[in-house]
Amino acid sequence: MAFSTLGRVISRIDLRGDAFPTGGIDRDLLPRAELDVEAALEKVRPICEDVKHRGTAALIDYAEKFDGVTIDRVRVPVDAIKRSLAELDPKVRAALEESIRRARLVHGEQRRTDRTTQVVPGGTVTERWVPVERVGLYVPGGRSVYPSSVIMNVVPAQEAGVASMAVASPPQKEFGGLPHPTILAACALLEVDEVYAAGGAQAIAMFAYGTEDCRPAAMVTGPGNIWVAAAKRLLKGRIGIDAEAGPTEIAILADATADPVHVAADLISQAEHDPLAAAVLVTDSPDLAQAVEKELETQVAATKHIEDRIVPALAGRQSGIVLVDGIDEGLAVVDAYAAEHLEIQTENAAQVAARVRNAGAIFVGAFAPVSLGDYAAGSNHVLPTGGCACHSSGLSVQSFLRGIHVVDYTREALAEVAGTIVTLADAEDLPAHGAAVRARFAGGEQMNADDWTVPGS
Repeated sequence: MAFSTLGRVISRIDLRGDAFPTGGIDRDLLPRAELDVEAALEKVRPICEDVKHRGTAALIDYAEKFDGVTIDRVRVPVDAIKRSLAELDPKVRAALEESIRRARLVHGEQRRTDRTTQVVPGGTVTERWVPVERVGLYVPGGRSVYPSSVIMNVVPAQEAGVASMAVASPPQKEFGGLPHPTILAACALLEVDEVYAAGGAQAIAMFAYGTEDCRPAAMVTGPGNIWVAAAKRLLKGRIGIDAEAGPTEIAILADATADPVHVAADLISQAEHDPLAAAVLVTDSPDLAQAVEKELETQVAATKHIEDRIVPALAGRQSGIVLVDGIDEGLAVVDAYAAEHLEIQTENAAQVAARVRNAGAIFVGAFAPVSLGDYAAGSNHVLPTGGCACHSSGLSVQSFLRGIHVVDYTREALAEVAGTIVTLADAEDLPAHGAAVRARFAGGEQMNADDWTVPGS
């Protein structure tokens, strides 16, 4: 593909005037990848079943099949993790440490506290927040190296108080079948020494079912490709998941005040992740759209990963420019799209951002690019994709906590509400429920609901 034609390759969708749907935005009108998670389910099912039955042997076979590397074990030796940190470039180490510091500042404020509510004298309900016992943390590999994803997974789990955690990242041929050494170094900085050279759907299955080397986890978190997202959907229920964090996506809501240089740079920054990455601009300014197309030509030609990632991503059906009549219509579009990353580059950006309902994370104004959130804002970059931001949240301390209600009532407090319980149990034709209350009071098991006084009646 010639780079000079890129401006004409990125698609446009015109939703101005009568083209704007009056009954709400149909998500199918908006750019989406052709290969979705549902379509990938049947491809990952046999892989997960194989790991379930063959364990480590299956993981070793898939390392050769999918990663092109021959390994004889999946668990990474602890000395390899320590060596990676010792050999890490000091500048990279300092950057990782600063990213960790900022992430701890934000995530340390998220820890919920137990609360006790007195419903009546002698009757309380306490909500306890208990961390999951063990989590599997997935860190992508392959086209790029993501030590930042180690931080984004591990820090909230640690702040939540998770006692046992393991990291999985694909084996790399260049590094003798180990995950990338910068990923291992990040694990060492965070004092995580249980790491596995496993990627893709097979790594999610390893955490779900366990193997000879790896105990099963209660939950799996972390971003990944379409196959990782499909495995998480397939195995959800056996394991808890954060969200289906598949191929990355950015939506930018911009008006005529936006700088096309910034907008184009931010679209490209997400496109360089993966040929399936989505880059969407929503604007009410045809002039901005045209200027961004010209900037894409110039900037793409000057960057890296052009043929294998950026051009296929921008030219794919998952990317495009959506023209609307105004910011209100633009907000309707981005809410329907429910982007993983949403930038607001408009006049009064903070006020516009406050109106957004569906997004994994929102980046406000000209000086909050997604790259900031990827590395050093303090926010988390493990976010829902594929429209899941309309019902799911990004990874946080809350992701690793379970709320447990503890009910503590005295005899007197139960007696006060006994009539209500018996009446409702009879109304639902569940007499044994009422009998369980009556049995706690002398002669109560022989009494009818009418013999109990409902408080307030």
